[in-house]
Amino acid sequence: MKVMLVNGSPHKEGNTHLALTQIVQTLAQEDIDSEIFWLGHKPIAGCQGCRACRQSGSGFCVIEDVVNEFLRISPAFDGFIFGTPVHWAGASGALTSFMDRAFYADPGQFYLKPAAAICVARRSGATAAWDQLNKYFGLVQMPIVTSQYWNLAHGGAPGEVEQDAEGMQTMRTLARNMAFLLKCKQAGIDSGVQLPQREPGVFTNFIR
Repeated sequence: MKVMLVNGSPHKEGNTHLALTQIVQTLAQEDIDSEIFWLGHKPIAGCQGCRACRQSGSGFCVIEDVVNEFLRISPAFDGFIFGTPVHWAGASGALTSFMDRAFYADPGQFYLKPAAAICVARRSGATAAWDQLNKYFGLVQMPIVTSQYWNLAHGGAPGEVEQDAEGMQTMRTLARNMAFLLKCKQAGIDSGVQLPQREPGVFTNFIR
């Protein structure tokens, strides 16, 4: 079993990376493989609403960038954790654009795969960013993994997040909970438990 951790910070090895690394180390203790995927520095365009990804059925965005890099490898992963610094009480702009497009281009690949968001803030705004990211998971039927507290950690200057003892413990607990859910899901499948019956989607517009 493998977990993909997405680093939505412009700083490759900043506080968000350190929080994700704490999760990686704990997942390894639980015999779960993991990989950190950094979004990088290049601008990430927002969704154009062209619907070309849906019309083609390709599962990829028409904009060829880091979003498609992610979508090419993400089907091989069983769980996902998205990490972000807190900017203006929300997720980073890069991660927001990334998730808008990735989740719209191929929502089916995320079905029933456990997911979590972690947010790193200097001081405040982290719960609002966490709420924002959890909405992606809810819309595509991903079980949301929680911890002993909201999945938050605090630190301003690089490295300060490691001084947040409760925040780091929250990351470790989150990793163990993720590992447990992945193992439970696999055990259910191995014992013959069927995935839920799925109905064709029904869309009701407010204005016709």
